[in-house]
Amino acid sequence: MAPPGLSPSRIAWLCAAGGAALALGAAAAWRRRRARRDVAQVGTVTGLYIYPVKSCQRVSVEEAEVTRMGLRKGDLRDRFWLVTKEDGHMVTARQEPRLVLISVVCENGHLILNAPEMKELSIPVNLPKENPVKNCRVFSLDIQGRDCGDEVASWLTAFLKSEPFRLVHFETQMTPRKCNDIQTPFRDSDEVPYSDAGPLLVISEASMEDLNTRMEKKIDIHHFRPSITVSGCHAYEEDAWDKIIIGDVEMKQVMACGRCIFTTVDPVTGIIDRKEPLETLKSYRMCDPAQRQLYKSAPLFGSFYGVDKIGTIKVGDPVYKLL
Repeated sequence: MAPPGLSPSRIAWLCAAGGAALALGAAAAWRRRRARRDVAQVGTVTGLYIYPVKSCQRVSVEEAEVTRMGLRKGDLRDRFWLVTKEDGHMVTARQEPRLVLISVVCENGHLILNAPEMKELSIPVNLPKENPVKNCRVFSLDIQGRDCGDEVASWLTAFLKSEPFRLVHFETQMTPRKCNDIQTPFRDSDEVPYSDAGPLLVISEASMEDLNTRMEKKIDIHHFRPSITVSGCHAYEEDAWDKIIIGDVEMKQVMACGRCIFTTVDPVTGIIDRKEPLETLKSYRMCDPAQRQLYKSAPLFGSFYGVDKIGTIKVGDPVYKLL
């Protein structure tokens, strides 16, 4: 029953007004916090991408949870599945370019794989405990993964047509790889499952546009497999972002991404070119000579970030640089 003198419609209006006031207050508090921390907007998030199976197709999402080990959307987690040889050594599109043609979605607790001329395959995200845990090798570091079974192994082997393959899944009770064992600039807190080096890779659209002005044949940003794409900044401005804030997430730039032959795999055709865009990048994106021990002969494109504060980010979120 409404209090004396207040109609139900008046109560509803007061509740709505109170909710709006709370939202405005929260926004004002966030602006005050930003002002105290001395930040400046440097761009806007235009894309969020998860690569559940290493080297397979991306899943584009509008919103994602940022964890210490990368992006997550429900059961989809970044590079939590890995194709291996029977001896546990990783297999990527560097060796098997057609891996990029395998699409991945997640429905009702199942990972669903599709590929050209292959029947759709569904495997449970939560595997039976009877499935063996395999010792795997990713870039000279040991890591475990639970075997996903013979059916998906046969499916991968039939599609790739070169040798027998297995699929393994990283489970959260397993020990991730320490990023500073992969590349020394990473912090001890930076960890990944089967990712190459770091939890997040950020690339600006302006940098991609600049690269394409130098290319005889334009390519897509997805040759570089970013986690987060950003608009509204100048080309390569992201090189100078030390710490950034997106939504309630705080990230620290650790190092540039040295690019390898994977970037020459066409994500649409699965054909490896072995030349472009690497040759063009090498003409103008090499590291300072003082950093050659770190990057060697790899050209730089995009930046790896570690996660200082977890949270949620969305497409359309402003990107703030901590000054």
